[in-house]
Amino acid sequence: MDKRLLQMVDESIQLELNVSDLYKLFSSMFPEHRDFWWRLVIEEKNHAALLKSVKECFAPMGMVPMGFLFPDLELLKDTNNKIEMLVIKYKRDPPSLKEAFNTAYLLEQSAGEIHYQTFMERKEDNKVEKIFRELNGNDRDHALRIHSQMSSYRIEHTNCS
Repeated sequence: MDKRLLQMVDESIQLELNVSDLYKLFSSMFPEHRDFWWRLVIEEKNHAALLKSVKECFAPMGMVPMGFLFPDLELLKDTNNKIEMLVIKYKRDPPSLKEAFNTAYLLEQSAGEIHYQTFMERKEDNKVEKIFRELNGNDRDHALRIHSQMSSYRIEHTNCS
């Protein structure tokens, strides 16, 4: 497998796992919203598992669907670093519920997550892409679901985390 492709897959897997870790932290910090955050934890882990299957099964055969991975490796690395720092920060200094929701919403609006969502919503171009979309199932629209949850609790959206 091409070294750069391997790095992109690894960073994409790490992105999903880091987001999952952040949501797991929110799940423990906000018991009244535990179920909501926990569903997102599971879905992010499912995304990571799907990416791992790309790495293990499809990439060695050169069958990675076009557009499946976010092409900016440095941005992926930077985003992973920022999420890891947020987890450390929030363990030390827990966020308010508003800050947690806004952080999650902005994160789901990030380039890597939007790219993943866009790929999953595209029309099937071939059998491999169709398989990925079917495996992804309903684990979609996290930003929309987070925003909906924020609205139901009258949490204002802000642009800072």
